[in-house]
Amino acid sequence: MNSALQAGRDIRPLSESEAEVYVASVCFKTGPPGAAGVEVERVVHDVVDPQIPVPVARLSAAIAASPGPLPGGGVITFEPGGQLEVSSACAPGLPALVAATRADLAAVAARLSRAGLCFGPMALDPGRPAVRSLAHPRYASMERHFDRFGPAGRTMMCSTASLQVSLEAGFDTPGSTGAVQRWHRLHNLLPVFVAMFANSPFLHGIPSGWHSNRQRTWLDIDPTRTGAVPRSEDPRQAWARYALDALVLCIPSEEACWDPPRELTMRDWLQGRGPRPATLADLNYHLTTLFPPVRPRGFMELRVIDAQAGHDWEPVTAIVTALMDDELAADLAADACGPLAALTDPMRTAARDALTDPVLAAAAIRCAEAALMALPRLGADASTRRRAERFVERNTGRSRCPADERLDVWRRTGSWFARPEPDEEADNAE
Repeated sequence: MNSALQAGRDIRPLSESEAEVYVASVCFKTGPPGAAGVEVERVVHDVVDPQIPVPVARLSAAIAASPGPLPGGGVITFEPGGQLEVSSACAPGLPALVAATRADLAAVAARLSRAGLCFGPMALDPGRPAVRSLAHPRYASMERHFDRFGPAGRTMMCSTASLQVSLEAGFDTPGSTGAVQRWHRLHNLLPVFVAMFANSPFLHGIPSGWHSNRQRTWLDIDPTRTGAVPRSEDPRQAWARYALDALVLCIPSEEACWDPPRELTMRDWLQGRGPRPATLADLNYHLTTLFPPVRPRGFMELRVIDAQAGHDWEPVTAIVTALMDDELAADLAADACGPLAALTDPMRTAARDALTDPVLAAAAIRCAEAALMALPRLGADASTRRRAERFVERNTGRSRCPADERLDVWRRTGSWFARPEPDEEADNAE
């Protein structure tokens, strides 16, 4: 492949074979594990009336009222339904990541508070309808595309929020820190992470019987772009095939409508069946519209974790990082996850039953114990360790997850928005 194509400057038509080689070559950027990032999404509510819509325009005004960069170097963006996302700067390790993100979230919470707004406590808006307030041709095409699969797409776009942890791919050589091994390691942990951190038990204002309705929503969306990348000894090639076989979501243009021809895959387009020849720019844009549970973007972006209340993003991020970057913890977690193979559909079971499932509960407890032991080795500060310990005491150690805490509040008060018990509130105060 010529150097101009590799640099992303070639606008000539791209062949199918060139595209497959390119996607496989850029999915992992190799290096020693350690660097990390996090994207903290939150549903936002009006403090006085949590049921009224909070459109992007109101959010933007609240953020703009206090201009200037975030203290930790993060960036604020908005999702189609008005969810707010703080994307951290890449940090050299867990301690720096946590410190920077703490500062950024505190600054954002203060800006929202001055505008009468606050972060919601769950990963799926429990009461308001899924209405898009961000106007952009990409989101209009996305909405129409997902509508073909049912209502879950609009719910995902406008009502859900996640905690996305990004980790270094690892070295490109055989061994315990190899990118391929880390890829498989992370996929083996997915059901445990869904179950441990489930935090969206309500749908249309009432308990649905699922602990993570956010993950349930993702399971009902276009599987060509949201399903897991198929297991393979060569995840680079598996990802390339996945990307080319996915349906094209939208084609940016000067026109108001970005809709592609129906049922057009990226492979179809590269083979000449699209509206015009496909270029490297088209392929790179297509990659941004793919949302598997783990997305390779040079680093590994974990996308299955529900947004958390208050400071719970911190112990969750710490536990995930420990189980991936500490070799002893990773080995213990791999052994703990072995019995999950007996589950017929581990991801669906995790989203529905969380840690009420005994197989998942046993694996989660062992993973949590391994992570807590690893945090000092990763340099986590006393506050992070304490919050992780409290999270495990409140939840995992009792075969519970954050959704169970939210349900307790609802049963006690009749309100999904009511404040938690004093101990939990102290742990999670922003």
